Amino acid sequence: MKVGLLYSRIRRDEKLLLAELRERDHEVVKIDVRKQQFDLHDAPESFDGLDVVLDRCMATSRSLYATQFCEAYGIPVVNAAETAEVCADKAKTSLALANAGVPTPETKVAFTTDAALSAIESFGYPCVLKPVVGSWGRLLAKVESRSAAEAILEHKATLGHYEHSVFYVQEFVGKPDRDLRVLATDGEPVAAMARSSDHWLTNAAKGAETAEFDLDDEVRELVQRASDAVGGGLLGVDLMETDEGGYTVHEVNHTVEFKSLNDATAVDVPAKVVDWLESVVEPGLEAAEVTA
Repeated sequence: MKVGLLYSRIRRDEKLLLAELRERDHEVVKIDVRKQQFDLHDAPESFDGLDVVLDRCMATSRSLYATQFCEAYGIPVVNAAETAEVCADKAKTSLALANAGVPTPETKVAFTTDAALSAIESFGYPCVLKPVVGSWGRLLAKVESRSAAEAILEHKATLGHYEHSVFYVQEFVGKPDRDLRVLATDGEPVAAMARSSDHWLTNAAKGAETAEFDLDDEVRELVQRASDAVGGGLLGVDLMETDEGGYTVHEVNHTVEFKSLNDATAVDVPAKVVDWLESVVEPGLEAAEVTA
């Protein structure tokens, strides 16, 4: 198959995917999204003959528009634009999970500082304030007092960016010093790890320690349901263990990084991802050849 890899920077994750694709003799076209111009009707020349596009854009805005143009051109894209749109926005993700009955932290969204402060007070302290768009744990705040809440809300209100005027407030989940990341393809887990840290944020990007996590049936079921809720695809599903002994899904990532997961587990993650990509793309190619 001929694969277009849409990127703005080639990180170790993309290098692992490129190596696996080339080792299997797939033709790969690297497409720097920063150099593209997207026409309403005709795809850029670099998209000619592609069987599938892998969206690995780091910038959410570029990812959201590029995937929509790919679909308009009739080129399959991983992940689909609908999935990207839901997962890129924490409020939309929370709604999708809640509507599907997937356990997820209690969340309130407000549009003014007064309403946001009221939401925070309804949760009590501590609670969590997040930007609706963002990754790597950036700009997340654990709010531990009313004075801290007032200061953070004032800062967000004066930052000026549209997304900072949408206040996403979430209950603080009393989890152990770790959370779980499961990489899944259409809801089927590929590999999983626990991310541990003394800090309340346990992102690998913030230096958390990682270790392979043995999936149980409950996590497998939740990952499948969370994937279905947001439209499926290649996803990183983040879960926390609760005091009650269950799990809650707090995030689903549509341009998932997996280098830390690949290091933490015995699973060859890029190989599994390409296995899945072949399974969803090549049957369609074979059918087209037979028809022709």
